[in-house]
Amino acid sequence: MRRRRPSEPAASDAMTAAISVHRLAVLLQAGLTPARAWHHVAGGEQGLAGAAHDAAAIPGELDRRGGTWREVAVAWRVATTVGAPLAPSLRAIADALRDAEQARADVAVALAEPATTARLIGWLPALGVVLVVAFGFDVASTLLHPVGLVCAALGAGLMVGARRWTAALVRRAQPPPGIAGWEHELLSIALSGGVSIDRALDVVTAAGCPSASEATADTIALSRGSGAPAVELLRAEAEDRRLAARTEGRLRAARLGGRLLLPLGACTLPAFLLLGVAPMLLSVLTSSSIGF
Repeated sequence: MRRRRPSEPAASDAMTAAISVHRLAVLLQAGLTPARAWHHVAGGEQGLAGAAHDAAAIPGELDRRGGTWREVAVAWRVATTVGAPLAPSLRAIADALRDAEQARADVAVALAEPATTARLIGWLPALGVVLVVAFGFDVASTLLHPVGLVCAALGAGLMVGARRWTAALVRRAQPPPGIAGWEHELLSIALSGGVSIDRALDVVTAAGCPSASEATADTIALSRGSGAPAVELLRAEAEDRRLAARTEGRLRAARLGGRLLLPLGACTLPAFLLLGVAPMLLSVLTSSSIGF
């Protein structure tokens, strides 16, 4: 593989896996053995697991790599267990990984602006304190006053609350981990090996995907009731779920802009008043000895 220049951004783990898996599929389709293909791919990419000496050892190497590679290892085990064509199976996995990474990238781009704006606005109360000092007000005497202490404590608490609230909203807007429709993709790979649906479910479950039977129950029932090929139905369902995940991610990011107004109105602006406006008023009142 081409080595990354220092000026180039590092690819994510999922995208690195997608590229490598796709290259494996191309090499296998060109006639190379799995071990030889893995040797070429793993030997040219820094940070990948070392090249395996035989095909049976490749899933173990993938597991040791961790992260997204464990999902690739599960798919590899499923394909080799049922005798499914490995090159098409790996192409399907590469496509699934790319779709999942694209969904995460879409959400990250959509979240960048509202999240950055929220972080900047979160410093508004601190800016109020700076303005109080810059305008020459006596902050020390204000803080020594009981009312000033209460304002400072409440303002600081609201700032902390606003930042935690904002962080929680941004965190909930992130896409869930994993790959949408992954169980459907694995089961379609298992069925492409020519085994029965029950046997395919057993293989997928044994490979590390115990939720496959529940997630794919409706699709399998449709296949059995209509006589349509389960492989095609499962692949279509996997693609539909990945598309739905991308759409839902964009919607969550779009809704975040409005939800970020909640901590702004409930915490940030009151904190600005308590830390910025209130000390000015208290300083004027205490210096004039009016009501204190």
